[in-house]
Amino acid sequence: MSLPIFDTHAHYTDEAFDGDRDELLSSLPSFGVKKVVVPGCDVRSSRKAIELAEKYPWVFAAAGIHPEEAGGACGEDLYRIEEMLSDPHVVSVGEIGMDYHYGKETAEKQKSLFRAQLRLAEEKNKPVIVHERDAWEDTIRIVEEFPQVTGVFHCFGGSADGASRLIKRGWMISFTGVLTFKNARRPLEALKVIPLDRLMIETDAPYMSPEPNRGKRNDSRNLLYVIEKIAESKGVTPEEAAEVTYRNACRFYGVAP
Repeated sequence: MSLPIFDTHAHYTDEAFDGDRDELLSSLPSFGVKKVVVPGCDVRSSRKAIELAEKYPWVFAAAGIHPEEAGGACGEDLYRIEEMLSDPHVVSVGEIGMDYHYGKETAEKQKSLFRAQLRLAEEKNKPVIVHERDAWEDTIRIVEEFPQVTGVFHCFGGSADGASRLIKRGWMISFTGVLTFKNARRPLEALKVIPLDRLMIETDAPYMSPEPNRGKRNDSRNLLYVIEKIAESKGVTPEEAAEVTYRNACRFYGVAP
């Protein structure tokens, strides 16, 4: 089965791919993976994402500072990210957002960094890729301060109510292999309320490998399992699920199909 696949979030700059990065990225089109977005998590990884996008025509970059980096981020880092947003290979600001999973020690710094990058997105007219973990209320409150900015909540694990709230604001929602997990009740409930035209798919590689490859290094070839789960939930064929998520991603990132 050859389907058009757009992996909207894959960390191919991660050291997990140091041994075979070029071989893997070169092979993706032969598996139907037509486009990939590689997000940055800091200045260094954002630059590396751009380098990959320069090398592979089917790869695009995002530039941003992850909330886990908020404690050490400085004004110079934001300036470098702003510079990168003018690069033609950069299609989004990201990965940005809020994360309280390990505590709230950097909460105020995260809020400040998140707002600063949303302002950059507004100024540069770029969509954003939002990471949210155990920080829903603060994340959505800050998002709502920037009504002119649109984006995607990646690796969505929130509730159906949360998904509906984002959809009303015109945002996209992206799912990983989590949909295939046996304990995926919450994301599957959210999936049911999300219109097909608001859905995107991603690996979050090298993380979040779907069943039956859970626990192994993830890559874009595994998205077939996510497509099949969406098709099953939405009552469409895998071909239809692949096509609509591919078109949605092209529209969202402003790239040609």
